Amino acid sequence: MRATGVVRRIDDLGRIVIPKEIRRTMRMKEGDPLEIFTNSNGEIMLKKYSMMDGLAQLGQNFADNLYKVSGLSCAICDTDRVVAYAGRGKKESVDMPITRDIEEVISSRMSYFKQFPNEKSVYTHSGASVAAVGITPVINGGDCAGAVALLAENGQVLTDSQKKLLVLTASLLAGNMES
Repeated sequence: MRATGVVRRIDDLGRIVIPKEIRRTMRMKEGDPLEIFTNSNGEIMLKKYSMMDGLAQLGQNFADNLYKVSGLSCAICDTDRVVAYAGRGKKESVDMPITRDIEEVISSRMSYFKQFPNEKSVYTHSGASVAAVGITPVINGGDCAGAVALLAENGQVLTDSQKKLLVLTASLLAGNMES
């Protein structure tokens, strides 16, 4: 843990303000859920809550199977990072922060499918060797928990079967989350 030098007072309703610089660094937005932890030293710790955290192994199984069936690399992301990956570049991809492009797809609550081979590439994380050709948000109980993405070399577009597999995987993941 590192000190920030910032001191805040608790107001009469028990609230504290998290400084803008910390919120920006931690990629916290208004409405983001936070988990609160305490320890025996009297410290309070805040962590961005991710519905995907409890599904890491299941997400990896889904990614592995989607990769086998579709023939394309697969990334499963929460709202901040890649949580499961199957295909090229696996070791480097897990736990990498997601790009703004993926954040925008998640917050739009709409699937993205690359339409044309020369369309702008969308990457799941910086340094990714393959681009997303299809992304479907994982929505559970009205909340966007993350996304499932199929990845391929530039110029490739998804078949109808691959699109259906992508949407099905996102739906199955959402169905396995606690609301």
